[in-house]
Amino acid sequence: MTASPLPITRRGLHEGWSLSVTDGPAPFAVDDVPATVPGTFLTDLLAAGLIPDPYLDRNEHELAWSGKVDLSYRTSFTWSPSGADRVDLVAAELDTAATVVLNDEVIATVQNQHRSWRFDVTAALRDGANSLEIRFASPLRTARENIEVLGELPVVGNDLPYNAIRKMACNFGWDWGPVLVTSGISGPIGLEEWSGARLGETRPQITVEGTTGRVSVQALLEMAGGTAAGEIAAGSSAHPTGDPVGCTVRLQVTAPDGSTAAEISVPVASGAAHAEVAVQQAQLWWPRGYGEQPLYDLLVELRDAAGAVLDAREHRIGFRTAGVVELPDEIGTSFTVTVNGTPILAKGANWIPDDCFPSRLTAADYRAAVADAVDAGMNILRIWGGGLYASEELYALCDEAGIMVWQDFAMACAAYSELEPLRSEVIAEAREHIVRLAWHPALVHWNGSNENVEGYYHWGWKETLPEGQGWGNAYYTEIFPALLAELDPSRSFTPSSPYSRPLLDQPRHPDHGSIHNWVAWASEEDNDYERYRDTIPRFSAEFGYQGPANWATVARAVTERPLQADSATMLSHQKAVGGQDKLRRGMAPHLPAVEGYDDFHFATQLNQARALICGIGHYLSYWPRCGGTIVWQLNDCWPVTSWAAVDGDRRRKLLWYALRDLYAPLLITVQPRGTGPVVSVVNDSATPLVGELRVRRQDLAGTVLADEVLSLKVDGRSAATLPLPEALLAPADSRDQVLVVEAHDGAEGILGRHVHFVAEDLDSDLADDAYSATAALVEGGVEISVRALSTVRDLCVLADKVDPDAVAESQLLTLLPGETATVHVRTSGQGSPEDYLADTVLMSANDLVARARDRAPDRDPAPAPDRAPARDRDPGHAVEQVG
Repeated sequence: MTASPLPITRRGLHEGWSLSVTDGPAPFAVDDVPATVPGTFLTDLLAAGLIPDPYLDRNEHELAWSGKVDLSYRTSFTWSPSGADRVDLVAAELDTAATVVLNDEVIATVQNQHRSWRFDVTAALRDGANSLEIRFASPLRTARENIEVLGELPVVGNDLPYNAIRKMACNFGWDWGPVLVTSGISGPIGLEEWSGARLGETRPQITVEGTTGRVSVQALLEMAGGTAAGEIAAGSSAHPTGDPVGCTVRLQVTAPDGSTAAEISVPVASGAAHAEVAVQQAQLWWPRGYGEQPLYDLLVELRDAAGAVLDAREHRIGFRTAGVVELPDEIGTSFTVTVNGTPILAKGANWIPDDCFPSRLTAADYRAAVADAVDAGMNILRIWGGGLYASEELYALCDEAGIMVWQDFAMACAAYSELEPLRSEVIAEAREHIVRLAWHPALVHWNGSNENVEGYYHWGWKETLPEGQGWGNAYYTEIFPALLAELDPSRSFTPSSPYSRPLLDQPRHPDHGSIHNWVAWASEEDNDYERYRDTIPRFSAEFGYQGPANWATVARAVTERPLQADSATMLSHQKAVGGQDKLRRGMAPHLPAVEGYDDFHFATQLNQARALICGIGHYLSYWPRCGGTIVWQLNDCWPVTSWAAVDGDRRRKLLWYALRDLYAPLLITVQPRGTGPVVSVVNDSATPLVGELRVRRQDLAGTVLADEVLSLKVDGRSAATLPLPEALLAPADSRDQVLVVEAHDGAEGILGRHVHFVAEDLDSDLADDAYSATAALVEGGVEISVRALSTVRDLCVLADKVDPDAVAESQLLTLLPGETATVHVRTSGQGSPEDYLADTVLMSANDLVARARDRAPDRDPAPAPDRAPARDRDPGHAVEQVG
């Protein structure tokens, strides 16, 4: 050990890389192609013009060879000794089966995209020029070689063995994602030089008791002499080589106002230090809508005997208690997200990797993604287990915005071997990310796997696996809970989602825990979205309905003209089995048949929005019995027909606008009940709602047929239902009537409104020519003024048809006769304002009905389908890989 240790220094190695394909079925030579690091070889080939954009047309299929080739990444750099005791090569992420070679010496062979890596290269470095090579073996060949050791276990979705290699599972394709199997240096890489000791694993425990926040940090040191403090922490009696005499670990907590809230220095002993401070009158962190998000800055420093800083870490932290509460009750087992002792109505969405090549995502991309959640009124994101543990930027933004995080471990829709070497890799990656993410106040819940327990009990795995065969359950019920008890005991954990305690062999039981509801989409016989009403779950962690990407996104991705719903190219961007048929079958009970791609596109996007209006409205009407909803899914990774609310080009679909209304603090809906329809009022605010509920039944022309005033009192953070008086109930065969429900407060006037249509669109008398509209240029875009001449249902401005960058600030407008509305379109385009009034741009349900009526002028609307009562239908689950 040097007499005067030097502070740690870091040097990136991101320049001068080149890429070669060294083996495998590449259709052309790839030699010394310039490579971007971090990156992937497919994005490098795209940048070099050697492959077409895999997101366009059917280009994905031309790249089926990508997972079958071996690669070599090479760079060179100069280095001179600095006097440091040790030099490490540090890689944040290697994708995936990598051999690291420095100056022709093999440093390590690794195989896990979900881990970071640190290699001591002190002895391998040369004074002067150095060569660094990272060789990547074919991921598909590697996975199949792993099967020879691990055994073949079931996967869902395709035949590619994503469960036999620790790599982003959806990289092998999903029912919303392409098969684009990558390799590459997918995270930052560089050299770190240090002496004496450095901060290794730094474990936080951040808790709050009353008004006192506590920060406890267990800092394990790594010694330049060669022994890691982690060995000591695990029970070794050996003293670490070169234990730095006189070293201390210092904590400093800075309050949101910049003042020092607490600090302490403690001595290092046996290569570790435990430091704890108390923050008096700690400001609590809350989910958005429930309070503020004060964040404290925490500095962890390793200092030598003279007080010089050897290493340091900085984190932003928040004080709160958080987790999911699962308690037995008169119904079954609750599933309620609770923060600071307060039940939270969870309103959110599932998050998938925002790009098939996540290394090219920027800070701006993550900010836009979190803005999509915040602007839609969400308070929780579930980081889904078939992707990656997300970038630090995403979690930091969630901390700031008050978006809670439900974090899956990276295991999804498959059985996973419990044998070595996979077992050790899963443990190592889980340990790393538990410690990494435990700093974030936004993280409230850990989940062991996505649908893997369901797969075992309901998808035939149990019947096909040999007796005693491990399938991953040891991870979910033993290993992950033990790691969390050691490293992060302050948050809740479930072994899988869905999961039904205590009925472990019935993991989708609606009365217990969380469910995933895919019957409403996946059923081959009846995928009507009204099937969401078949059950009343305690928590719905995954459910959704498909719709196409926005028009401009489709038009960019599919270059054939005219666009056709069922062309081979269009179907290449529809990954769900029978997806287009399900789109048509799902809207058939609700919307008239359509012709032409313009109407098909609008109708299927509209039906997707209606599906979630139905499902979320039903679920939240049962709050607190139902603790919340996490829809599938917020985002897309490429241009595709999917369940996303925001498409792969970051355009907000009609579904997103529906979610913004559904996740508002006040939600009013009309819901069916066994004794008759009721008005549901969900008040997700702290203030009681007291006033009147004014309900009227009127025809589509605006004539009021009946009206009633009901007393309204809904406590804060609760929901209430009010039965509708008999006079307000329309005849069963009504085709021209609506219920208008308005919540009134004496001081504020109308607080909220809901218009409930008695008949489905295809059965209704919705008028054509039901509105007039004008458009004018205004600062920042175009303003569209609409006046309703009859009842208008779900008026939308498909602005990106005129200008791909245009955004309508309002969608899905329902207007009653005589009402007016203004829609602002943000655009810098030079098109004429009148372009936004075209009948393929300004569209409503009325227009779909009118066009169907014009095609069959002598045909009466079809009678409503004869449907079983919602609670009497079979709640079976169709097996389909979605989330």
